[in-house]
Amino acid sequence: MIDRLLGKKVIGIKQAIKAINNGEGIVLYIAQDADIKVLTKLVELAKAKEVEIKTVKTMKELGKMCGIEVGSAAALILEEIC
Repeated sequence: MIDRLLGKKVIGIKQAIKAINNGEGIVLYIAQDADIKVLTKLVELAKAKEVEIKTVKTMKELGKMCGIEVGSAAALILEEIC
């Protein structure tokens, strides 16, 4: 279990969709207790763009891993461009 997501990231479904469309995503984390209806588009896009998908048990746990005090349905680790 990862305690903290390190590196550049975006938090939230809309931000993750935008970043994946821009070709910036490496690993997508999604919360298992998030509403699947709101995650469907994001998960389909990630699969189409060959972004690795990992799951976390709860939105609260994912938020904590991102360093925020609220839950999050999704977080995306971005490609570090040097």
